Amino acid sequence: MSEDKFLRIIQERGGGALGKKMGIEIIEASPHRLVATMPVEGNTQPIGLLHGGASVVLAETIGSVGAALHAGPHRMVVGLDINATHHKSATDGIVTAVATAISLGKTICSYDVVISNDKGERTCTARITCLILAER
Repeated sequence: MSEDKFLRIIQERGGGALGKKMGIEIIEASPHRLVATMPVEGNTQPIGLLHGGASVVLAETIGSVGAALHAGPHRMVVGLDINATHHKSATDGIVTAVATAISLGKTICSYDVVISNDKGERTCTARITCLILAER
């Protein structure tokens, strides 16, 4: 499979079944930079909870997509570690995630992710680290 075809498949799937269910749309995708959006409606989750709901799902999804793009069609992503900090609850509207590669290696890659609401306020920042198998 060519790299272009692989990129198209990743963009069309939007991070897989969960990504589609959550309405995640990948706007820009390369191994170095990814941008994705997701609608948020009526989120009433308190900011004090340890899990981050919508923001963490979006961060994990965009990190997985970046790792898959970096790994390419012949290697497999086998692990994902996320360290997220929540700054503000996203209650309604659209959240946008921008992931920037900070390390791309043969067996590991890392991304910094910033998620903002439609007012431009940060709702979450995260560091995603993915493990990659050398061969499928």
